Order: sequence, then structure tokens, then C-alpha cells
Amino acid sequence: MYVGIDVGTSMVKAAAFDGTGRERAVASRPVGLSLRDGVVEQDMDEVYGAVVAVLDEVTAQVAEPVELAGLTGQGDGVWLVDGQGRPVRQAASWMDGRAHELVDRWLADGTVEAVFRRTGGAMFPGSPGPLLAWLDAHEPEALDAAAVALYCKDMVFRRLTGAAATTDVSDASMPFLDPLTRGYDDKVVELLGLTHRRGLLAPVSDPVATAPALGEGLPAGTRVVNGPYDLPACALGAGATAPGDGLLIVGTCLAALVATTELDLAGEPAGLYIGTDRPGHWLRAMPAMVGTAALDWVLTTTGVRHDEVDGLLAATPPGAHGVRVLPYFAPSGERAPFVEPRLRAELTGVSLESTPADLIRATCEGIGFAARHCLAAAGLTGTLAVCGGGTRSPAWMRLLADVLGRPLRVVEGEVGARGAVIAAAGRCGVPLDTAAWTRPTAVVEPDADRAAYYARAYEEHLERLERARQRARA
Repeated sequence: MYVGIDVGTSMVKAAAFDGTGRERAVASRPVGLSLRDGVVEQDMDEVYGAVVAVLDEVTAQVAEPVELAGLTGQGDGVWLVDGQGRPVRQAASWMDGRAHELVDRWLADGTVEAVFRRTGGAMFPGSPGPLLAWLDAHEPEALDAAAVALYCKDMVFRRLTGAAATTDVSDASMPFLDPLTRGYDDKVVELLGLTHRRGLLAPVSDPVATAPALGEGLPAGTRVVNGPYDLPACALGAGATAPGDGLLIVGTCLAALVATTELDLAGEPAGLYIGTDRPGHWLRAMPAMVGTAALDWVLTTTGVRHDEVDGLLAATPPGAHGVRVLPYFAPSGERAPFVEPRLRAELTGVSLESTPADLIRATCEGIGFAARHCLAAAGLTGTLAVCGGGTRSPAWMRLLADVLGRPLRVVEGEVGARGAVIAAAGRCGVPLDTAAWTRPTAVVEPDADRAAYYARAYEEHLERLERARQRARA
């Protein structure tokens, strides 16, 4: 029996798998987000408590002993802890926007581009570089009290095992890691004015760290493996590992990932190259800020339930009777496939004749266009898998296949937790049939006529987006 732990932004999950990759038990707990004036934070004790609770629930449901546990979770943000692994302040989320003025300045003076040319990562307000620089300027006492600036899963690993605080190459990829040496680039630290805080960067464990559990949530002595974070873990869980193959995660964050052996630091500074367990292999990642969160906002605003979405998507035609949505709802703007901290969502073409179905379809189409933009920028040439909460809507998956103009390998279940187990097994030498573990649950083919329509509509979307970006910079 193997357990995967996925510490998400709004939900913490644990899943137990047998040796064939079949899910035997799943447990989840919601965790809160504090949002105010662009500041987005989380309570680390609440997050860790949710981890212990879901592990207690899952392990109680299976009779067999747990041989191995793999850990993954949300990336970016800043999780400051003291020498005992306890929080010194609330965690700053990857969704946080307080450092947007700093990123604006770094965009204007060339710092963002200079960092990208060295590391392949384009900073955004919720990434560790800007957040640490903001805290250094506005809350230096918090940094003074901290022993290390961790990422989410690293905090959990530290408390589950008591092991020394470390991170892995995937989390460290943004923005300080040299993708070739797989160590920190001190020039980047200097460019961000953080040389005097260099000691806060967690040591990079390569390969990923493993340690025995202390006994909370998992039986004492259970092997726990830390990493990679949720985007590369999902790529492993969906089988998107061959160069050119891609994964689209339709979750809170809309993340496009393409496996590659080519490192191109000369293109537009956007997205990032995520280090993997194999040197010379990366994931070209374009993680847009908002995915299902945009649809959730529209559903809440219109009073529509999630279980009504499929019916409403069928109630209005492609194009949503002229309603258009640019789905950039995040308070920190957008980070992929471009960085625009001040970009905001736009809803156009609405009249008294517009219906909730039009608004829902237009939002799903807008998210699809954003996904197409990200996948093109990431260099997709092979197969495309899709996972995340959005896969629970068959109608949305059909719409997405049409908007993208390609078949979708739908991978359902706890894909991040599954990938965490696959990574843990690889780290510990446990043989798994990864083809069986990552087999898709369905393949959704696009409709040729609708795909042709959406190809034209996508070009119009890019034109509207460019005008919106110009207004954001004005």
C-alpha cells in the first residue's frame, strides 16, 4: 500500500493506492485562504492539521500497512519557519499580489528578463523572489525570526518527519535555481537585492529527500519522500514525461506543462523551466494564475451550481451569443504565457438578452483560449493529457477539446498524489508499472467544425488580449 499526499491551495488530499495503481481510499479537507487588498495568506498550522487529518482518515480505511508515502503540494509563495519548523508568520500564497509594484519596477528596469536569462523563470508577484524582497523591505523582523524560507510541501515534510529543512529542484526552480548546475545562482540573489538574506534559502536536496515519519498521520517509521511539487507531480501522475508531450491541469491554477530536453533562455520571459529528477530533462511550464477559480467566481455571481454547468453549456452555442470573457481574475494579474501584474478580467458583449448559460460558456471558452495560448508557448508537439477538477464536467472537456483542436487524454482521480507516489517509488527503488498507473480514463476527440470555428475565435481572443494588456500598462 502506498499513500500520496497533495497539499493544495484550497484542499488537502491523501490517497491510498495498491500496487497496481488503483485508488483504495481518498480523504480531503478544505483549508482557508485569507484575502485582503491583494494579500493572500494561509495558516500553516491549519494546513498541517489538515494533512494529519486526511492521513488519519486514509490509513484507517486500509488494512494493509503503508510501505511508502509521497508528498507534493502547491508551489511558490513563502513559508517562513523557525529552527523547529514552526511558522514565524502566516504563509504568503502564490496567489499573493502585494509585490506587484516591485515586479512592475523589475519588468521596467530589465531585472525580470535578466533573471529569466539565467534561470528560465519569469517572476510574478507571488513567487519567492519578489515576496522575500517585499518582506525584507516591509517586515524585516519576520525574516530575522525565520531560520528558512520553505515551500508548502517542505514545511509539511519538516513537521511530519522532523528532518532538516530542505527543498527540491522543482520548487527551487523559481526563481533562484540555475537549471544546468541544479544549485542556486548567487547572481540572481544579488539582482533581487537579497544577498544578505541568502541564508534563508533552503538547501536543495537532489535527489529528493526521504525520512521516516514521526508518527503523526502516518505510523512511525513510514518512509516519506518530499517532492516534487504539484505541477511536476501531476505530470508524473498523468504520464506526460516524453519530450513534446504535455499536460493541462484544469484546477485553481490553469497550468500547461510540456516535457522537454531543450533549454531555451532566449525567448519571451514567461513561465518557467521546472527541474525534474532527471538532469537534462525539464518541464516547460506556463502556469496561468486562474483556472477553475474564474468559473467558480462566475458561478457564485450568477447563482449557478456546479452540477448545472453541463446543462448550461449545452444550452448556448459556440461563441455564447457574442459574450466574451478574458479570464484574468487573479489580484496579482497574470504570469503565463506573459507577465502582466495589472491585467484584470474583462466581460464584454453582454446585453439584457444574455443568459447565465452565455456567461458560463463564455468563461469556459475564455479559459480554453488561455490554455491554448499557454500550450503553444510551452511548445506542445506530442500528446496532451488533462487532469484537475475541470475534468469532472464532460461538457467542458468536449468544449476544451474543440477549443484546443486536439484529442485530450483525460486522467481522473488524485493525479498529484499518484505522481507523488511514483516519484517516491523511483527515489526508493520500488518497481511500479507506470504505464498502468498513468493510463487515461477517457480520450475526448474534437469536433472538426467546432474546432475550425474556435481556431478563428482564438485569433480574435489574442487581439482582445493585446488591447487589454496595453490598457493594463497605461
